[in-house]
Amino acid sequence: MEKPLRDIQMTHIKYLILASRQGKVRLTKWFSPYSPKEKQKIVKELTPMILARKAKMCNIVEYSDHKVVYRRYASLYFICGVMPDVDNELLTLEIIHRYVETMDSYFGNVCELDIIFNFSKAYDILNEILMCDGSMAESSKADVLKHVMTMDSMEGNDNLDRVLS
Repeated sequence: MEKPLRDIQMTHIKYLILASRQGKVRLTKWFSPYSPKEKQKIVKELTPMILARKAKMCNIVEYSDHKVVYRRYASLYFICGVMPDVDNELLTLEIIHRYVETMDSYFGNVCELDIIFNFSKAYDILNEILMCDGSMAESSKADVLKHVMTMDSMEGNDNLDRVLS
């Protein structure tokens, strides 16, 4: 029997954690309901586990009742918890990459300090890419940037010239 379209999901991200090489959490976004204690446990256990992995090791690991897909860019680790029945972990890696590319375009070669000092913009970009249930909302980098620039112009922060040049 074929599943109805609303039940088919390409990927369902449960959470996204950005951590530095030193293990400091720079950004977290929870798409599934977790208690504060569960959130703290996940961050406390996952961060050192991912940081201890060698560069040549697989970017997909089993953790608790789900899978973890991660990728390192410069000094930041992008860590996503995904549903255990996700068929395509590579799509999660692509979502992470799209997020990094979009932030690169917005900040002009994003670095850890950009996320520390402009974390609200990092959240804005993430919120344009992923819906509140952890599924993909927008895959077009240009559309995401256009929406974030619109938000900037409404706030009086016009970065449009810098990003488009």
